[in-house]
Amino acid sequence: MAPGSDLGIVRRQLSAARSITVLTGAGISADSGVPTFRGTDGLWKNFRAEDLATPKAFERDPRLVWEWYNWRRELIATKQPNPAHKAIVELERRSPDFWLITQNVDGLHRDAGSQKVSEIHGNIWKVRCTGCGVVENNRDMPIAILPSCAHCGSLLRPHIVWFGESLFADDLDCCASALNRCDVLLVIGTSGVVYPAAGFASVAKEAGAFVAEINLDPTPQSALVDISLQGRAKDLVPLLLEPV
Repeated sequence: MAPGSDLGIVRRQLSAARSITVLTGAGISADSGVPTFRGTDGLWKNFRAEDLATPKAFERDPRLVWEWYNWRRELIATKQPNPAHKAIVELERRSPDFWLITQNVDGLHRDAGSQKVSEIHGNIWKVRCTGCGVVENNRDMPIAILPSCAHCGSLLRPHIVWFGESLFADDLDCCASALNRCDVLLVIGTSGVVYPAAGFASVAKEAGAFVAEINLDPTPQSALVDISLQGRAKDLVPLLLEPV
């Protein structure tokens, strides 16, 4: 458990902040039982996530890629937002200026009630047309394989930023604005190695923000942040909302 004094400092910073930004990664979803889908957790029919979540894989065998995403969707559908997701919703409700940036594609933040959010790696419950480009919600399980666009008939793909693809420009602009204006940045459950998100703490710090990290283990960002709290997101994040 993190020292009470450090928790108290973060509570006071949050209480006094006019603008708060939160960055989340796989650690917060792991507390809901969502696999990382990378490494051993992502092994499916002897394929690794890194081999399937690419434009080339989809071009080569879209049916295989969609079968994998359908498997992922069915796994995620059994999971629920945990106390950390819910605490972030409450933080949004209390804050005059708030923005959530998540690297997770599972949609659990939106399921919990988060509204001011950038899903910078996309959302597994959204599909994008490879022809006309329209993006729509899709909760079908199992999803039709191969799914086609209701507007133009072209093949649909998951609305996910795959390995080798750039993040959406609008999301990056929104993130930059939130990071540069926030008084406090909370970095929750992210390893701090996947860019550009791994650089977000530095951006906020250089802009004058107080930066606190919550993660099970130290990360490459731990030496940069003002306070690093070690523990599970579901245990620690709700504690930050307690009275100062």
